[in-house]
Amino acid sequence: MIFTPDPAAKSASAQFNNPHAQLFTLPGGLLLAAQRRAGDGFAVSLRLPWGSAHDPVGLEGAAGVLEEWLSKGAAGRDARALAGAFDDLGLRRGGGVGAEAARLSLSGRNGQLGAGLSLLADVVLRPTLPESEVAVLTDLARQDLAGLHDSPEDRLALHTRQQVFGGRQGTLAGYGHPVSGTPGGLAALNAETLRTAYRRWGPEGSLMAVVADLPCAEIAELVGQAFGDWQPGASPVLVEPPFHAGIRAHLPHGSSEQTHLSLTWPAPAANHPDYLASQVALTAFSGGSASRLFHAVREERGLAYAAHASALLLGSAGFWQVQAASTPERAAETLEVLAAETERLRNGLSATEFERARRGLLTGLAFSAEGRRARARAMLRDLVLLGRLRDPGERTAQLRALTLEQVNAYLAGRPDPLAQAALVTLGRAPLTLTQPELSA
Repeated sequence: MIFTPDPAAKSASAQFNNPHAQLFTLPGGLLLAAQRRAGDGFAVSLRLPWGSAHDPVGLEGAAGVLEEWLSKGAAGRDARALAGAFDDLGLRRGGGVGAEAARLSLSGRNGQLGAGLSLLADVVLRPTLPESEVAVLTDLARQDLAGLHDSPEDRLALHTRQQVFGGRQGTLAGYGHPVSGTPGGLAALNAETLRTAYRRWGPEGSLMAVVADLPCAEIAELVGQAFGDWQPGASPVLVEPPFHAGIRAHLPHGSSEQTHLSLTWPAPAANHPDYLASQVALTAFSGGSASRLFHAVREERGLAYAAHASALLLGSAGFWQVQAASTPERAAETLEVLAAETERLRNGLSATEFERARRGLLTGLAFSAEGRRARARAMLRDLVLLGRLRDPGERTAQLRALTLEQVNAYLAGRPDPLAQAALVTLGRAPLTLTQPELSA
C-alpha cells in the first residue's frame, strides 16, 4: 500500500517543531494522522463524517443505531466472538455518534497495534449487520429517547436544539433532533434503510489518528494493510446549523419547582482570529468559583442552583450558551443578572481575571496533552476544525502571547450578544429578556 504524505501538513509540523507527527492519505481518501510517542501503548481514533445531522428526513436515529449495529458481528464472527477477539488481545474499544460524526476508538499495547487495526477494519469494512438485532437496537434507542424527558436539564437541552438549531437541510434532518432519533424516525428504520445508510460510510472524508511508539511510516503501513480495501461511499456533506437568532421559546412544566433557561448567541469559531480571546473571556465569565457568573448569580445573590456558560461548535460556526436553573419566583431576576453580566463583559476583564483565566486554560492544555488517547482526539479535532495538525505547544504559545488588551478589544468590538440571543425556557411560565443598561 502506497501512502502520500501531505506536504502542507509536513511543512506546518516543521514550523512548529513537531517532527514526530505526519499526515498520510490512503488511495480511497482516508486521511491518517500518525504520531510517534515513546511508551508501550497505542491509541487509535477514527472519525466517520456521518452524524445525526446527516440522518435522512424521516429516518432520524439512523446514525446512532447504525453505529451500535456495527458491533453486532463482523468478518464471520457474531457479537460475542467479536468482543472476545478484542478482549483476547487486551484491547479497549469505544464508540459513539454526535451531531456531525461517528467515532470509533481503540487502545492497547504497541505489539497489538496491527492486530487491533485489523479487528477495527473488520468492524468498519466487514460488519455482519444481522437483521435480528435491528428491533433490539431501535428499542434501546427509544428507551434513550424516553430517558431524555426524565430530567428538566435534558428536556431543556432537547428543546433548545429543536428551537434554536432545528430545520431540515435538504434531504437531511439537520440538528433539531437528538442522536437517539425521533419516535417516527425509529419506527421507519429497518435493515434495508440502515444498510443503505451504511453504504454511505466510506473512506472519503474519514479521519484516523494513531499515536504509538513506532515510526510514522510503519504506522501508515499497518493502517494501509488493514483499511486499504475500504470501498468508496458517498461524498460527505458539511451540514451547517440554521441559527434562529432572537427566538423566544418556552416549554411548559406547570408542576416544576424549578425554572430552567438557556441563552445562545453566535461567537467565534475555532479557526477565527478571535477564538482564543473568546475562550479566555468565557473562562473568566464562567470558569469556576472565581468566575463572574458564580459570584454574581450564586455567591452574591443566591439566585440559582446552577449557572454556567460554555462554547459550542457546530459545522463551521461557533456559539456561546449560558444556562441556569432557579426557582420560579427568582427566575426572572436570574435572567436579568445573566443579561447584565453579559453586557458588562463589554467593559473588559481586569488583569487579575485575565491571568486567572489564562492559567486555567494553560493547565487544561497541559493535562490534555499527556495521554495517547487525548492526543489522538486532539489531532482529529485539529484536522476537523483547522484543516491541519498542530504541535501540542502551538496553542500554549499562542495563549502565552495573548494580551489583556487583545481580549478586551475583542469584547469591546464584538456584536451585541443579547441582540441576537435565542432564549429557551422550561418551567411554569415564560421569561422575558430585556436589554439592560451597560454599567461600569
